[in-house]
Amino acid sequence: MWPFILKIFADAGYQGARAALAAASTGTWIIEIVKRTELHKFAVLPKRWIVERTLAWISRNRRLTRDYERYARTVAAFIRLAMIRLMLRRLTRSTACS
Repeated sequence: MWPFILKIFADAGYQGARAALAAASTGTWIIEIVKRTELHKFAVLPKRWIVERTLAWISRNRRLTRDYERYARTVAAFIRLAMIRLMLRRLTRSTACS
C-alpha cells in the first residue's frame, strides 16, 4: 500500500505477535521497537523523538486531543487530515531565500 515505508519505529506496546504478523504480511516492513529506559532520569532515545514529535503535531488539532470518536476508522481519517494539513502548510510556506 505504501511502498516508500521501509521501517516502522514503534513503542513497546507494539512488540507483540500481532504487530509482527501485520508487518510481515506486507513483505517489506520492519518494525523496530524503541524501548524506554527504566531509569528515572531523562535520556534521549534513538528515533523515539520522531514518534513523540509526530504525536505532538497531531495533538495540536482539537478533535484529536481527546478520544471523542466512536470508530477507529474515523480517528484514522482525522489523523490523515491532520497530517495533510501539516504537509500542505509546509509546502505552501514562502521561503526567505527567494
